Amino acid sequence: MSSSKIIAVAGATGSQGGGLVRAILADKSGEFRVRALTRDPNSAKAQDLAKAGAEVVHADVDDIESLKGAFIGCYGAFCVTFFWNHFSPEHETQQAANLAKAAAAAGVQHAIWSTLEDTREFYPLSDTRMPTLMGNYKVPHLDSKGEADKIFAAALPTTLLLTSFYWDNFIHFGMGPKRGADGKLTFSLPMADAKLAGIAAEDIGRCSYGIFKKGNEFIGKRVGVVGEWLTGNEMAERMAEAFGEPVTYQAIPFDVYRGLGFPGADDLGNMFQFFAEQQKAMAGTRSVEGSRALDPQLQDLRTWLAHNKDGIKLE
Repeated sequence: MSSSKIIAVAGATGSQGGGLVRAILADKSGEFRVRALTRDPNSAKAQDLAKAGAEVVHADVDDIESLKGAFIGCYGAFCVTFFWNHFSPEHETQQAANLAKAAAAAGVQHAIWSTLEDTREFYPLSDTRMPTLMGNYKVPHLDSKGEADKIFAAALPTTLLLTSFYWDNFIHFGMGPKRGADGKLTFSLPMADAKLAGIAAEDIGRCSYGIFKKGNEFIGKRVGVVGEWLTGNEMAERMAEAFGEPVTYQAIPFDVYRGLGFPGADDLGNMFQFFAEQQKAMAGTRSVEGSRALDPQLQDLRTWLAHNKDGIKLE
């Protein structure tokens, strides 16, 4: 076991990182061991990982020295940030830089950076089709990740992992169907009739493990992962099957969604506009077949709902 290569996982108690930790722990070949990085090793989630066999260590993405120590001796590093903790794209890009620089300083041989497109490559700041936010962004929580791609690429051998919309958002962001005053379920999303690239967050982690197991094959490449491409109507149909009652899809106009007033509504409204209008470009980097090759357990929405529907609040 001592000859196993260590993969350090940032955000190990989160959805993506947790999926990768569990994938490594489930692999009995012994090729890899996992070092779970967390700000609070004493948290219940961190303790659960330790009991399952992970090495749990303290590391903070805002503290580069803690990251350097956590990455020492590691072959690989899975790097992810969480914009919604602070709502600052500049802060997120700095956290990404901390991860990249610390991994490079520690001699990590292969990093995976969980990223998304920089939408300003599709909608320049002068483009009036989509409002500019915070003075310098179109979709802040995408652009900040995309901006960090070049930081990772310059720092160390990296695979840029382009993720997709989490189906887990139906639970954690309250984006699932809601019951109206008439008692009927409506699923509302600003996607018009376009197909949305969706995936279970844990499958992002399992795809990442598939990349690490391929050795150097994906270093220097952009790899997109997706569980299924579905329209709003198709998602509503699958939800109806899962809940055993009709679910109606309601396409919300982008501007209406941007104006809903909850924190980040304008950011998410722009995100869905990007997903809807740039579906072809996104499909060019994301295929279900390629994702399944990395993760044979890849779930479609029906499968995910079968395991997770009870977590979706319908009221």
